[in-house]
Amino acid sequence: MRRERDRRRSEKRDRREDRTGYGRRNRLAGACMAFLLTGFLLVGGCAGTAGTDRGGDGVTESGTEEGAPGKQSPQEEEKGQKSEPISAPESGQAAAGQTVNRGEGSPDRTENDGGQSRDPVSGQPTGGDSGQYGGDHTSQSLAVPSLTGALHVEGTQLTGSHGEAVQLRGISTHGLAWFPDYVNSQCFAELRQSWNANVIRLAMYTAEYGGYCNGGDREYLKGLIDDGVAWAREADMYVIIDWHILSDGNPNTHLDEAREFFDEMSALYGEEDHVLYEICNEPNGGTSWSEIKEYAKEIAGVIRANDAEAVILVGTPNWSQYVDEAAADPITEYDNLMYTLHFYAATHRGDLREKMAAAVEAGLPVFVSEYGICDASGNGAVDETEANRWVQAMDAYGISYVAWNLSNKNETSAILLSSCGKTAGFAQDDLSASGRWLYGMLTGGRQPDSGADAQEGESGNGETKSPPLPSPSGQPAESPSQESLPARSSLTNGGFEITAVLTNSWEADGEPVYLYTLSLCNISGSACSQWAVDVAFDGEIALLDGWNGDYSADGSVLHITSKDYNGYMEDGGSVSDIGFIVKGSPMKAE
Repeated sequence: MRRERDRRRSEKRDRREDRTGYGRRNRLAGACMAFLLTGFLLVGGCAGTAGTDRGGDGVTESGTEEGAPGKQSPQEEEKGQKSEPISAPESGQAAAGQTVNRGEGSPDRTENDGGQSRDPVSGQPTGGDSGQYGGDHTSQSLAVPSLTGALHVEGTQLTGSHGEAVQLRGISTHGLAWFPDYVNSQCFAELRQSWNANVIRLAMYTAEYGGYCNGGDREYLKGLIDDGVAWAREADMYVIIDWHILSDGNPNTHLDEAREFFDEMSALYGEEDHVLYEICNEPNGGTSWSEIKEYAKEIAGVIRANDAEAVILVGTPNWSQYVDEAAADPITEYDNLMYTLHFYAATHRGDLREKMAAAVEAGLPVFVSEYGICDASGNGAVDETEANRWVQAMDAYGISYVAWNLSNKNETSAILLSSCGKTAGFAQDDLSASGRWLYGMLTGGRQPDSGADAQEGESGNGETKSPPLPSPSGQPAESPSQESLPARSSLTNGGFEITAVLTNSWEADGEPVYLYTLSLCNISGSACSQWAVDVAFDGEIALLDGWNGDYSADGSVLHITSKDYNGYMEDGGSVSDIGFIVKGSPMKAE
């Protein structure tokens, strides 16, 4: 089995650059994925006939091994005490992929209106106050490997290959040994495209039942990580390989296994721009920072022998909460290190946020590699108010954050209901309260505006509510005037009724940038299995990002074709949440 897995991994490495175009050896090619395109006239096309199979949901029964533990051990109920919350710092707010500017002249922080979650399938508001999320959590701001490249740490900030400050926002798997079926291509693509997640964390327990160091099938577990790294690459997401210590308490308990594991992982993925290493999930049980620090230096040295640049996440004492101790005595022997803080919003409140803020202000790069909106046991009631305060604070400091957990386990922190047997293709009714909140937060869900004709993300007069993105220098750039630009255009062509909305505009490198979203309605009289539209612009453009479609350019026309998961439309059916960002020219007026 080992020989076969090594052969398969070797073949994947050989094919990696052909498939992705952003291996570390081809960083410039990957970072310059600004395709020259132009325009915004719409020509639609629908292929296929009624009855065409669009594929199943990829449904596989998922459950735990009998006796598998919950997220946390019983003693974790005492991980933190309640205290009064603090307000988010009054500094510049950063959306994922945006430059963080806390200096003079940075834009004022603005808060989104409390919003409704949107259905992951239809994208329409579903009702229910999701609370004040904080930053601009939309696809326009995603930092993804194909554009942002390899990540680095500059000061306290995670940055991209061009020095731009970025945030990673996404979700962690539950234990790979217990919920392996969520590691699949359709699920990862859905998290990236529909949920606006740009990172997935692969949680491999060490000492729990079936864990890597407690009787687990090591080759099988490493195979799941191999698959997860590959599917994240295909979905254009970053991925965290998590050595998920928990009941073992002290990471030195299994130091030899950790050394061997990270030597193998870093040798295998040392040229992958999208891989981060989390070397000790939650040290606990009285483990001191000095013990963690010695372990971290040992494992960082192992990783650096194979991968000189990848970001390494280091746990902190007391279930990754005592970031103040790391701030007082950080590791100086290695670069590109970040220190993890974990919270559960119904338990951990203002005192831990204060500790996080103080650590960052003291110069410590903090990464929230796990959090939940329930209590520290992974269960209990959710606290959306505190969760939203956490989001606002993390956005204000440009801190990345990863939610716990992607599973249907019967616990509050799981984003899926225990009755959901799907491993992809999730609908609103499949989501738990934690899942609905997470989806709304990541996609920037808002309450509908009071105006009858107001569109999501717009005020009643058609002006966008979100502030312009800052320029690469971090200074706020003035948005191009939209007075002469159509905020909303509709036409019928090629069997489609097509609606295009100018959602936002800003300036970067002295050029205007425009974010458009599309929705398509099939009025052809028959079902189709795939679709294609052409979008014309007034002049040359560069494509900066796109989602829920495949994109190519020919002169002044941007060609968009369906993905395998959104190509099928019944007669009268619709597809939404198609969107892209272009630089250079606006949509061509009708």
